[in-house]
Amino acid sequence: MQVQCFHCQEVLKFESKVGFRDECLKCRSDLHVCKNCEFYDKKAYNECREPSAEVVREKDRANYCEFFIARASLHSAVDEKAKLKAAAEALFKKNN
Repeated sequence: MQVQCFHCQEVLKFESKVGFRDECLKCRSDLHVCKNCEFYDKKAYNECREPSAEVVREKDRANYCEFFIARASLHSAVDEKAKLKAAAEALFKKNN
């Protein structure tokens, strides 16, 4: 499993899941944090798309959320948005 640190963007490899106390080997930032989770979304209520998760105030500090799923890349959500936008533009593009 690969995880990209939200702070320094270092890509780290794990044999299993990210533990509650795991840290980035490069910058020593906590890894089991909201900002490294698949459910993290700045636009969602409480910045989390998991409706059952408890509110976490410090999104860049280690927490014990049981719903945590490590995001492989911080750019995956941005890439997905760009793909959807390009598909919509292609769909509505006028033929000359």
